[in-house]
Amino acid sequence: MSNSTERKPHALLTPYPLQGHINPLFRLAKLLHLRGFHITFVHTEYNIKRLLNSRGPKALDGLQDFHFETIPDSLPPTYGDGDVTEDAVSLAKSVREKMLVPFRDLLARLQDSSTAGLVPPVTCLVSDCSMLFTIQAAEELSLPIALFSPVSACALMSILHYRSLFDKGLIPLKDKSYLTNGYLDTKVDWIPGMKNFKLKDLPTFIRTTDPNDFLLKFLIEEGDNMQRSSAIILNTFAELESDVLNALTSMFPSLYPIGPLPSFLNQSPQNHLASLGSNLWKEDTEYLEWLKSKEPKSVVYVNFGSITVMSPEQLLEFAWGLANSKRPFLWIIRPDLVVGGSMILSSEFVNETLDRGLIASWCPQEEVLNHPSIGGFLTHCGWNSTIEGICAGVPMLCWPLFADQPTNCRHICKEWGIGIEINTNAKREEVEKQVNELMEGEKGKKMRQKVMELKKKAEEGTKLGGLSHINLDKVIWEVLLKKN
Repeated sequence: MSNSTERKPHALLTPYPLQGHINPLFRLAKLLHLRGFHITFVHTEYNIKRLLNSRGPKALDGLQDFHFETIPDSLPPTYGDGDVTEDAVSLAKSVREKMLVPFRDLLARLQDSSTAGLVPPVTCLVSDCSMLFTIQAAEELSLPIALFSPVSACALMSILHYRSLFDKGLIPLKDKSYLTNGYLDTKVDWIPGMKNFKLKDLPTFIRTTDPNDFLLKFLIEEGDNMQRSSAIILNTFAELESDVLNALTSMFPSLYPIGPLPSFLNQSPQNHLASLGSNLWKEDTEYLEWLKSKEPKSVVYVNFGSITVMSPEQLLEFAWGLANSKRPFLWIIRPDLVVGGSMILSSEFVNETLDRGLIASWCPQEEVLNHPSIGGFLTHCGWNSTIEGICAGVPMLCWPLFADQPTNCRHICKEWGIGIEINTNAKREEVEKQVNELMEGEKGKKMRQKVMELKKKAEEGTKLGGLSHINLDKVIWEVLLKKN
């Protein structure tokens, strides 16, 4: 190891092992690498196999100072061909109960490698805030740790108030009828920075009748845990969520909104990092030539994210809504999107959409959204998709189902005016109508104008001198380099 390598700060980054958590932390890893950090990025053994399967056996080779390590997820190998997302509760239980010891072992191995002169000593940790055990490990080794939240500031503020909702008797729900009897319209505008919010606008983990619901308790524990970190990093920016960011800053003085990360990386020279990707599904490449053949802003891009599951009936309603709109569409249908396994669309649908529809199993979403032919985005409203849509300047049709998706949808449609919500039980007639409104209606034109304004603000904030750029510098100097 050379003297210059020896002096490099070494950041160990640990995402929660789901695609939507891995992608933004991987972007942050690239940004830190561009700022001179030696990077170790930690995957679970299950996900590293998926990554190598999707990107090729040499996908992680190449960079001397950007390494990948693994820890076991301690889950039974019951996931079929090993190319599906693991069960949420099982994964959370494993994080809570089984990952601390292997993580300690990893840090010890890296210390041995450092003593042998193979890598610089680990100087800081950056961890997904759901990886509860990393704070304990950091405290044991007196290492600075920054927690990264992959959700919006609003979703984070909601989670931080789950305990208050519990204490006030607002959750858990008394029985299942409370999901439909209007109870979810109860106002929660006492949550700081969140005016006119109702229970239905909060992340859906509160929609349980079980006082011992594991995921709800896990997130309450996560909120408590965050008080112990040196800093919290958010993938958002002031123009999107100013009120709630101000409220969070009064709770956490060391809060660093550095988003949107896609805009940051788009403005950074990173050719040597281009080959490093984080998609766990194999990417189709057929879409690129197909998109090139389409008119500018003519294609509807459809992707319901990495963990949404829908019924065959729902899939058919969306399929025929898209077909009847007569618009070109690129639709991502994961192998595990439909309940009960793969879904074969009828020959009638295939023949109807042959000249203007393309179905792919996965794709590099950011690249697709930035393609000149994309004119609209039918999305589940995950935070990564929301941010990527804004950075690409693409208006949205929103079909939120669970987790933070309703919270993000509320912002997209009511706060920012860059999207239209589709009913949970969407029928083909509604899908057809809203797709056409999105692509050529008056609402669609206004939304396109507003999202382009947000895109510009995102770019300004991540440029040298912009607020997100300043916050990234601050978290590096005030937290991650503190030990140095």
